[in-house]
Amino acid sequence: MTETSGNAAPTTRPAHELVAWRNAIFAIFFLSGLSMASWVARIPAIRDDTGLSTQGVGLVILGGSIGSILGLVAAPWLLARLGARLGMIAALVTVSVGLVFVGVGGSLLPAVPLVVIGLVLFGLGNGAVDVMMNVEGAEAEREIGRTVMPLMHAFFSFGTVAGAAVAAAASAIDVPVSMHLGVMALLIAASILVAVRYVPLRAEVGDDTHAGGPRPPWTERLKANLAVWGDVRLLLIGVIMLGMSFAEGSANDWLALAVVDGHGFDATTGALMFGVFTVSITAGRVVGGPILDRFGRVPVLRTLAIIGIAGLSLFIFGTETWMLVVGTVLWGLGSSLGFPVGMSAAADHPTDSAARVSAVAIIGYCAFLAGPPLLGFIGQHFGILNALLVILVLLVLSALAAPAAREQTRPAASGSQA
Repeated sequence: MTETSGNAAPTTRPAHELVAWRNAIFAIFFLSGLSMASWVARIPAIRDDTGLSTQGVGLVILGGSIGSILGLVAAPWLLARLGARLGMIAALVTVSVGLVFVGVGGSLLPAVPLVVIGLVLFGLGNGAVDVMMNVEGAEAEREIGRTVMPLMHAFFSFGTVAGAAVAAAASAIDVPVSMHLGVMALLIAASILVAVRYVPLRAEVGDDTHAGGPRPPWTERLKANLAVWGDVRLLLIGVIMLGMSFAEGSANDWLALAVVDGHGFDATTGALMFGVFTVSITAGRVVGGPILDRFGRVPVLRTLAIIGIAGLSLFIFGTETWMLVVGTVLWGLGSSLGFPVGMSAAADHPTDSAARVSAVAIIGYCAFLAGPPLLGFIGQHFGILNALLVILVLLVLSALAAPAAREQTRPAASGSQA
């Protein structure tokens, strides 16, 4: 077995506290996915109630994307100002308020400006909590001493499945969008208040622990968080995140359309192929932890990059249905672990782990958000399948940067049985 001590950190925390911490982060990832699917699944109903055109829907969604980028940028400030616990509460309560605005503007008092305001708030909260929950997840993983970040990201996927199922049921029985999203908002706000009780207070992520004297001023903590951007190894981990996040985010937005416009299949086949992708990436994250602990990050990342390149090549150049199916499966598996492994690798530092995870999370999520529009621009001029060649190049760069994620030797954690 290769070295797995890179995830371990000295801890005196008892096993039951580690389990509770891990489960709390599972729940927060789940809530983030639940919120996302709740809104996305009701887009057709909101469009009908507000009379938006397809282009109008795109402009409304842009409000959410702008909010998400603002949330990513604001996350280090929130961590320094509020700490992780209060920061995650503030972020998911903002998400809940955003959902209420979207629901009211989408059906109760149909008004596009209300929907836009709601989506900006929704994106702002989700962008910020994306960074903070990954910071907490990486820290929990270090103390547990086993790789659990991929499973945490799988819980986001579980949340999207649950959110989509609830939304479909609400639509089937004609529950108004405002009522549906209002109930989901209350559930998310109440759940985060319960979940964070099991997240330990830690001074290194800005929490006020009331121990060891007063905390340094938040401006000093913010300056320390930003200083990590000068670390070359961290930037190379960011390259890994860039390629893998680009591959995942682009599939979410363009895979189904590429099946239809690029390969000439019908819309149903496109939707089914996207389903194949989501199942593949979720499966990769569910089983990824033990594989990483067995073989180590670098060989796994390199292998996955090669798998992703092979899958994308089959998808782009394939002419038979089976080629598209196999290519989609490999594409999903290839991009499944890059993001969570990047988080774990960034956390391998004795003093600045939270700031480093925050930095690479910003890189990964910005790639996730900015990649699809870039491919749309290229696809408009050169065709969507040709646009996907950009992902191939980025996956090659991810493979070359993989050594930056190598495990850093640490003493085994006493709570590794969690």
